[in-house]
Amino acid sequence: MFQIGKTIVSEEIIQKDFVCNLSVCKGACCVDGDAGAPLDEEEARILKEIYPKVKPFLRKEGIAAIEAQGTSITGEDGELETPLINGADCAYVIFDKSTALCGIEEAYNQGEVSWKKPVSCHLYPVRVQDYSEFSAVNYHHWHICDDACSLGKELQVPVYKFVKEALIRKFGEDWYMELEKTAASISK
Repeated sequence: MFQIGKTIVSEEIIQKDFVCNLSVCKGACCVDGDAGAPLDEEEARILKEIYPKVKPFLRKEGIAAIEAQGTSITGEDGELETPLINGADCAYVIFDKSTALCGIEEAYNQGEVSWKKPVSCHLYPVRVQDYSEFSAVNYHHWHICDDACSLGKELQVPVYKFVKEALIRKFGEDWYMELEKTAASISK
């Protein structure tokens, strides 16, 4: 572990390799699991605001789940998250043939909204846990991403480089530059 500003960072985000391999996993992270994507209060507000523009990109099952539960929900752990369809798929998931994609991101890609998707999704496999004095930045291994780990190793792309845009979005350019310096010193 090492510290950058008010974050404690796991060395695994430098040491582990990762590149999403959608052709193999088919976006399983959007449909597997037992909870929606973690959200903060600002993201929950944004989802509520942009929902009318995202709605046309969603499946009817997702629309029904959102209209029944809300654009965000409070999960069993008391934290905000995206709603699920029948306790499984994220309500915002759409499919391109058999591959799960994000309806919010599709609306973003089509220029309908200026918000890409929840930062927790954008950061994956990095997970951030906020505490009163600091944030913990950790690598999360999920067996459904084993092919992403293999592809990352083959391409020699460490986790922190794969999620560079998301880390900058979350912590800023200066934070990321400090991470790169730390990575260079650890890798020596």
